[in-house]
Amino acid sequence: MRPPLDRLRHTLLFEFLAILIAAPIAHWVTGESAVTVSGLTLVLSLLAMWWNYLYNWGFDHWEQRKNWPRPRPLKVRLLHALGFEAVLLLVGVVIIAWGLQISLWQAFMLDLGFMLFFLFYALVFNWAYDQVFPLLPSSTTA
Repeated sequence: MRPPLDRLRHTLLFEFLAILIAAPIAHWVTGESAVTVSGLTLVLSLLAMWWNYLYNWGFDHWEQRKNWPRPRPLKVRLLHALGFEAVLLLVGVVIIAWGLQISLWQAFMLDLGFMLFFLFYALVFNWAYDQVFPLLPSSTTA
């Protein structure tokens, strides 16, 4: 299990890089102003940071009970990413529809596209994070 400060570092790094990638893509895809999509990206990022911390804390506890091997196998990485993104998809659709003044269907399609991108991003980021900041056997505090 990762200690709280490590979780915070993980979340901040993940979201900082996500904003750097997502805001320009959202501007290009939607044609909305950079200010509008940057603000929306920031709101979604703050939501994702809050959810990321809670989700990873809960996932670590669940994983510890399952006694899965380290490092996490690909199947566990996929389960982790899918669970995280499913909740963000549901909440994100409403926020995107409101923020861009588009239909829920349009927001769903836009969010679905970004979700597919972020599934890959989360898989790669979390793998790289584990390589750079490996979980030590003594890191068992919640």
